Amino acid sequence: MRPFVPEDEWTRAFPDWPEQEFRRALVVAAHPDDETLGASGLLQHLHAAGTEVTLVVATDGEAAFPDSGAAERAELGRARRGELERSLAAQGLDVEPIWLGLPDSGLTAHTGELTGVLREHAAGRDLCLLPWPGDPHPDHQAAGRAALAAAPASAHRWSYPIWMWHWRAPDAPDIPWQQACSYRLTSAERAAKAAAVGEFATQLRPGPRGEDPILPREVLAHFDRPVETFFRQPPETSAPVERFAALYQDDTDPWQVETSWYERRKRSLLLGSLPRERYGTVVEPGCGTGVLTRELTGRCDRLIAFDPVPEAAERARAAVPGAEVHEGLVPHALPSGPVDLFVYSELLYYLGEADLGKTIEASVAALRPGGDLVAVHWLPWAPEAPYDGTAVHERLAGHPALETLVTHVDEQFRLDVLRRR
Repeated sequence: MRPFVPEDEWTRAFPDWPEQEFRRALVVAAHPDDETLGASGLLQHLHAAGTEVTLVVATDGEAAFPDSGAAERAELGRARRGELERSLAAQGLDVEPIWLGLPDSGLTAHTGELTGVLREHAAGRDLCLLPWPGDPHPDHQAAGRAALAAAPASAHRWSYPIWMWHWRAPDAPDIPWQQACSYRLTSAERAAKAAAVGEFATQLRPGPRGEDPILPREVLAHFDRPVETFFRQPPETSAPVERFAALYQDDTDPWQVETSWYERRKRSLLLGSLPRERYGTVVEPGCGTGVLTRELTGRCDRLIAFDPVPEAAERARAAVPGAEVHEGLVPHALPSGPVDLFVYSELLYYLGEADLGKTIEASVAALRPGGDLVAVHWLPWAPEAPYDGTAVHERLAGHPALETLVTHVDEQFRLDVLRRR
């Protein structure tokens, strides 16, 4: 039996849960009660805000007491299903669980099957809430990995820890505190959560042979907090080109680059921040439909622009006949140089670690000494992005070959102009 970490050792403050609207959420639990312990307050909040919530429960939790025989396990599974349904009612959640009935304490062997089922339910969701894949319980790990594999690229992905609070130390190096945030429960949500937890009688009382309760008082203390903690689970690899190609198929200007004040203000500030009136060779990766490309042509002798989406590159080529526009993807399409100016607008945070590192290094190598690199990125975290805007700009600012000339930060975006030493 592993020792529990006392509740008073988990004293940390995190940023607040980001306030944004979600239309459809997929919630995944390895066992009946996981979602209530880890995310009841947030689920109540989402439900009240009109989010359509689908709850998928991988197992019936029938193996909570390992010495039980087959008949006892079947009875416990039936009891736990009823407990969850009553718990959801206590929270005011009009949600009918989807029961998969996979083996409790055996999910690892069924990860592929679980992923396939979850992929069906994840389609069209803009939020996926799942067990933390690093949680000490192997079922939670398997359910978390399967949910991440099943989640669509366009969905925000957040995880909730359960057994981490009891079996891990706060200073464990693999706990992703930098990606944590907290949802603060209202007094009504907290009361409803307490009532909901109270419905899980089979987990609160001793087992059939006098085993210790699964959820003793010292465990429940972790879930009686005024806040719930979640970890953002960004994708580890670069955003798929197919995701952006689909956007262009649905809308000729998916980001309203021509019309929105955000885009027009950002573009104006970028052009006004360039230290030189005119450059020799300018390279604009991820040029989209060429709106910024068109304005850059008057500031340089040669302009090379490319985009991985064929439809976007074709439109940019037609819109800016004086530029060299082609289909291409970073880091592979980057020219070897010499380049006088690189322009990265809303692109770098979509790159996974390997592609981001190669793109930055290739850009720095191609810049002539005294050449400039300008980057501008939205600050909120896009669901397809492995990083947020702040992270990629700090990465650029920390490069030893680059010197920061201009930094602008407001509530929407960050812009930096850096010069090659």
